[in-house]
Amino acid sequence: MENDILEFIKSCVENRRIFWTHHVNVRLKERYIPAEAILSTLDSYEIIEEYDENRYFPSYLIYTEYRYEVIHILIAVDRENCNVRIVTSYKPTIEKWEIDFKTRRVL
Repeated sequence: MENDILEFIKSCVENRRIFWTHHVNVRLKERYIPAEAILSTLDSYEIIEEYDENRYFPSYLIYTEYRYEVIHILIAVDRENCNVRIVTSYKPTIEKWEIDFKTRRVL
């Protein structure tokens, strides 16, 4: 199932079936993350957390790498309408994530 979701997300991003939330547009600018970091890194996408019970759509935290930096992308999936919503993106920190940046630290 996870692989199916990941392929769906990649397909939507590749085919630009994307809605960019206002929140992510603000955060990308604040965090100096270019949209290209989301659009051009499909090969390294990996689901690291799932939020099936999100209010509107199931969401997935994606790990990816862009120019030797790790980026996390929160993506909501709307299968019925065949698109995704980019909710937010950030560069994970070692204070909150293990060294692999795929596992949350237990605080």
